[in-house]
Amino acid sequence: MKYLIASDIHGSAYYCRLLRERFLEEGAARLILLGDLLYHGARNPLPRDYSTLACADILNSMKESILCVKGNCDSEVDSLVLEFPVEANALLLPVGGRTILFTHGHKEIALPHAGDVLFCGHFHVPAFEARGEGFYANCGSVSIPKEGSRHSYALLEGDRIVWKDVETGEEFLEKTLSDAALSGEKNIS
Repeated sequence: MKYLIASDIHGSAYYCRLLRERFLEEGAARLILLGDLLYHGARNPLPRDYSTLACADILNSMKESILCVKGNCDSEVDSLVLEFPVEANALLLPVGGRTILFTHGHKEIALPHAGDVLFCGHFHVPAFEARGEGFYANCGSVSIPKEGSRHSYALLEGDRIVWKDVETGEEFLEKTLSDAALSGEKNIS
């Protein structure tokens, strides 16, 4: 099964529309959102075409496909405009013989088994690294990338993770979990 993983939309209707286009183009079974959906937060600039209600409408149009965890900029009031659950702190998903733990920004959570993956958003920078006997991955930010990174999302299918630019659909990073484990890769981003 193919999953599209995205985070940190921060109320940008422009990038939310692009995310919906990419989701449909990719043919993913599920859209996993790692928080910070509607609000830009006190430390972030206003993103392009900032409109929380437009974002809510776009996301609600995909509600049957969405699995979501809560980000630090999300609040209980978001459930008044979003038609899918947004309050979970974490999501566990068995994928390709591994457990993938999705959360917004908890980088230091211990993984239950060797080979498992902690997948986050929050830091707005795509990343991948071996961590103990498992892996840490970050999908980056859809609307407010940091450290010179791209507006990005990730695709997860079996053992393969691919990072793509949300504006162009261009692939810019690919990792295969079994290859990374065998090679002993320590820090790739």
